[in-house]
Amino acid sequence: MAVHDRAFFYHSVTEKAIRGVVKIVRTAYADPSSDDPRWVCVDVKTVKSFTTPVTLAQIKAAPDLSQISLLRQSRLSVAPISLQEWQVICKMGGVEP
Repeated sequence: MAVHDRAFFYHSVTEKAIRGVVKIVRTAYADPSSDDPRWVCVDVKTVKSFTTPVTLAQIKAAPDLSQISLLRQSRLSVAPISLQEWQVICKMGGVEP
């Protein structure tokens, strides 16, 4: 991920849902909360919050999102999505892409 890239902010602990769009403001660096050097993190800034969170159940039920990597590979922290998937999720969340 590069500075200025956009990403979805996905809550994975409580309600599994995409809550909004963030912008990367610092590229990957060693996660200070881990002793394992393989763990990295990025810094983000909120761009816009979704009017309606897009739940994992909604993503699974959406035919246009049937190939999204979130559904094919579990435990992903970072995964690419297509422009079409981006647009569908933004629309579901009640914001412009």
